[in-house]
Amino acid sequence: MTPAVDADTGTLFIVVGNPSPDLDGEIRPGDNLYTESMVALDVKSGTYKWHCQFVPHDVWDLDAVSPAVLFEIGSQKVVGHAGKTGWYYILDRATGKLVRRSDAFVAQENTFAQPTPTRPASGCSPGRTAARSGRQRLTAPTPRWPTCWRSTSRCGTSRTRRPTHQGKLWLGSAFVAIPGEEQWGTLSGIDVNTGKIAWQNKLPDPLIGGPVVTAGGILFSGGDGTGNFYAFDTKTGKELWRFQCGAGVNAAPISFEVDGEQFIALAAGGNFQLNFKYGELLFVFGLPKK
Repeated sequence: MTPAVDADTGTLFIVVGNPSPDLDGEIRPGDNLYTESMVALDVKSGTYKWHCQFVPHDVWDLDAVSPAVLFEIGSQKVVGHAGKTGWYYILDRATGKLVRRSDAFVAQENTFAQPTPTRPASGCSPGRTAARSGRQRLTAPTPRWPTCWRSTSRCGTSRTRRPTHQGKLWLGSAFVAIPGEEQWGTLSGIDVNTGKIAWQNKLPDPLIGGPVVTAGGILFSGGDGTGNFYAFDTKTGKELWRFQCGAGVNAAPISFEVDGEQFIALAAGGNFQLNFKYGELLFVFGLPKK
């Protein structure tokens, strides 16, 4: 995941993903530092400064997959992370101490249940999340993705674990969608001063890609399997515009400028995990000039 850099203090903020095997914690005891963590390093030397671990000894695939976001609350400089746990974490940039954890922005149904070789665990995985800041609002797109998983780390009833294979995924379990359970996406606006959910929109598909926020207070959000690309007001969450791309919009949009004109670009390529329609198009939209 793309890191963030505080140029004033020379600090690099990175987030770290899963331990392995992802869902089998028996052979990796302890907290498994520094997985599922934000880590601050000196940008010139790489020297460790601090870390904050969001999920010690993770066995739920709740890895840190959202980028670190730098912003300020009043005079306090902070760094934020949208967790797959369904909470937004705000940390002090200098110390890594938790300033605030938001209210849950996605349903947390049996999230921390423990699967075993003989008993499956089911729940609503908060899923992949991402967030951007703008006008004292953080926006977090998330999927409601109910899943059931069963430990597959052992070979039948034997205590011998399945062998690893070079270059292949090693999870220690298997995710299966729960039949009949509805899936959808939520796009949430979070007040950074209180951690409260300021607004929330329900969208027809689980959201995968992150948003981008302009200085003018417009949020462009990808992630929709129906092919819709949306624009929302960051203050109210009101939908301002949408465009049909013809394929799953699962990439994050980007903003750039050419000769003083601002553009928003987006790739519509679909998603194999959620069976969203494939595509191979890149869309570029021009924003009105001031």
